Amino acid sequence: MTPKNNTYNAMPDRRSFVTNALKISALTLALPKIAAAKKKTDASIMHLMPADENGMRLPYGFKSRIVAVEGAAPTKNSNYLWHEKPDGGAVYQDFSRNNLGGWIYACNEESKTGGVGALKFNVQGEVIDAYRILDHTLYNCAGGKTPWNTWLSAEEVPYGKVWECDPYGNNSAKPVDCLGSFEHEACAVDPINRAIYLTEDEKDGRFYRTVLPNYPSYEGGQLQVAEVQGDVFKGDAKLTWHDVPQPNPVKPQQETRHQVPASTIFNGGEGLWYFAGFVYFSTKGDNRIWSVDLDNQTIKVIYDLATTPYPVLSGVDNITVDNNGILYVCEDGGDMQIVLLSEDGVAAPLLQIENQDKSEITGVAFTADGKRMYFNSQRGPSKNGNLGITYEVTGPFEHVHQLFDPV
Repeated sequence: MTPKNNTYNAMPDRRSFVTNALKISALTLALPKIAAAKKKTDASIMHLMPADENGMRLPYGFKSRIVAVEGAAPTKNSNYLWHEKPDGGAVYQDFSRNNLGGWIYACNEESKTGGVGALKFNVQGEVIDAYRILDHTLYNCAGGKTPWNTWLSAEEVPYGKVWECDPYGNNSAKPVDCLGSFEHEACAVDPINRAIYLTEDEKDGRFYRTVLPNYPSYEGGQLQVAEVQGDVFKGDAKLTWHDVPQPNPVKPQQETRHQVPASTIFNGGEGLWYFAGFVYFSTKGDNRIWSVDLDNQTIKVIYDLATTPYPVLSGVDNITVDNNGILYVCEDGGDMQIVLLSEDGVAAPLLQIENQDKSEITGVAFTADGKRMYFNSQRGPSKNGNLGITYEVTGPFEHVHQLFDPV
């Protein structure tokens, strides 16, 4: 029976909010010291607890577990052995009748055998299946999730392709030629303006988009490359787009990044994500995070390691944006951290993995409710050597925005 007023119902919610706020409020204490830091110091991670049994330092109230390890079957229900060098990934709701409330984590393999593997979870969070959704490709690094629930897996090799994969394992993967043939990194779909943005992992890489006139069909898609005009540090730089004359060259034909002389160089394009009319991407060569206003086609730098007052993020790589618009940036090397970043460029570590200096963090992805986060360490330590490890982290993610509140 519904109470006549909401006093009774509000109390548990309020108590829960206060409890979770107290758990994470210690994070905000770190901000003054982070701002004053001239280099990475212990002050930037003072809010993290000592390492847990998985070697992971997390804020109070967060927990980690290992869900898959390279070379081992993640579940007794499948013979699939989890792949090496797990990289970019995404989570999908499972709509099958026999797994209502479950989800799937699709994950690339950045190795010479390439491809994509998938983990299926039930509503309790148990791994109940593992399988392959892409084979016979090379160094599948990042990619992107589409609004129509497929996974775009990108090959990080010269003249590499993007492959559209079915995370549910029902349909065969297919190459998407209109996304170009180059050393791909990540993809992000803009469903409003009907385009797919792409990064290129080269020192003289470019920033691309493919405009889809028959969205969501790829038919007639045109690859374009960006030219930047203006000052990216003042936020008034404009993007001009040029058609790439030959989007799918084959060796030894001229590669896409050299086909338009007016195009702008981006030093080592990495992670890329669409959120609420913006795309965010990273460039590892200069340790920068970029923001693109898609409606106005303007671009700016929101984080630059060389000039930021919050120099806790380096080795920038994969990017994910949560439901509240907070960026989660994975470090390739650096301090082996996942670092939170606000639109204003405030950076603070969410977690750190200890004793994995030769690895990199990849593939951050959340379940639809935002309560579970998955990610990988490409070369984590184990009794059998440095192996890929896939983790799950749970905790009060809904309160991490307090890191960016005024102190």
